[in-house]
Amino acid sequence: MSNDGFKKGLDALDQGPAPSDAPDTGAPPAAGDLPPHPSVDALREQFGEAVLRHELVAGDEHIVYVPAERALEILGWLREQGYDFLQDLTAVDYGGGRRLQVVYQLWGIRSKLNLRVKCELPLDALEIDSVYFLWRAADWMEREVYDMFGVVFRGHPDLRRILMPYNYAEGHPLRKDFPLRGRFSRAEQTRRALSMKTEDHYSPGELETAHLLGQAVPEPFAPSASTDTAGQFGGMGGAG
Repeated sequence: MSNDGFKKGLDALDQGPAPSDAPDTGAPPAAGDLPPHPSVDALREQFGEAVLRHELVAGDEHIVYVPAERALEILGWLREQGYDFLQDLTAVDYGGGRRLQVVYQLWGIRSKLNLRVKCELPLDALEIDSVYFLWRAADWMEREVYDMFGVVFRGHPDLRRILMPYNYAEGHPLRKDFPLRGRFSRAEQTRRALSMKTEDHYSPGELETAHLLGQAVPEPFAPSASTDTAGQFGGMGGAG
């Protein structure tokens, strides 16, 4: 990219987002006007009113909303119907006190069918059953949603933070009520960082394992920490 092109790109940052020239296609179609999807029809036949809503986005992406208390049952049934690949598991917080959505993106490898399932959780009851035992790919995905949004997945075998430190005290960074610079002042964040002990860089489970194996906890900022950690912890490192 030329220097002029680079500068032009930077100028756009000050202007902010530009309006889209795409024509307004109007409101989404009513449920009865949506294109058919074999799995949605089968869900309605099997679970009736448990299929709360059916939407279509991006032209061909079908979304069904189901009650959180029946999510495990319905997702298990879909797994038996051939949705053998959990492409993604995430959450969406729209802010303003609205319910938080837990999103499951499913794919059938043989059928080549795509289906998105959503559950809406009230902000004072962010709990839902884990699907770890349906799709093992849910393991780290559920941990990320727990870490970033505060959703508790009941039955998860190892539910703990995965991106933030296990003892992170400022909340859940992808929630809309999370301040841009965190909940603590910069001074308090710096004070906490400087006062951390070696043990604070490892989870309680890792410290317990090291104790049982008679291994010393490596200094995380020692010059040889990158090589010594793998050797002393048998490859455990400080993951999660």
